[in-house]
Amino acid sequence: MKAVVQRVSRASVYVDGKTVGSIGQGLLVLLGAERGDTEADCEKLADKIVKLRIFSDDNDKINLSLGDVGGDILAVSQFTLCADCSRGNRPYFGDRAEVPERAEELYEHFKAVCSEKISGRVEAGIFGADMKVSLLNDGPFTIVLECRDGKIAG
Repeated sequence: MKAVVQRVSRASVYVDGKTVGSIGQGLLVLLGAERGDTEADCEKLADKIVKLRIFSDDNDKINLSLGDVGGDILAVSQFTLCADCSRGNRPYFGDRAEVPERAEELYEHFKAVCSEKISGRVEAGIFGADMKVSLLNDGPFTIVLECRDGKIAG
C-alpha cells in the first residue's frame, strides 16, 4: 500500500463540479492499493500517518501530530501510485495495482481505521470517480510512505 501524505491548510475534492470532501488544517492522503495488500497494512499505515509529528509546535519546531493539532484527513484513492514506469513512457498498472473491488475494500477500511484514531473528521473522494483535488500545501510538507507485509518504508 502506498500513500502520499501532504500537510495542508485546506484541501477539497470535487466530482462533476461538486464538492464531495473538504477539510481545513490536516493531511491530504493519496492512497494506492497494490496487489497483496491487506487490512493489516491499512491499519499499520493509518497508525503511522496519524502519529506523524509533522506539525509545528509553539516554538515552530516540527513536533506535533495530527491528533495534537486536532486536524482532519482527506483520503483520496489513487491507483496511479501503483504505476510501473520502468519500461517506456506509458505507465503500466497491470502487475501492481490491486483489482478495483479489493482496492475499494482496502480504501474503505483505511478510512474507517483513520476515523477511529483521530478526533477530527475523515473526509474522502469517491472511489473510481474522475476527481479534481484542490489543496493549499502547508510548507510544503509531503511524505511518501509504503506498507508491505505490515512493515512501513519511506
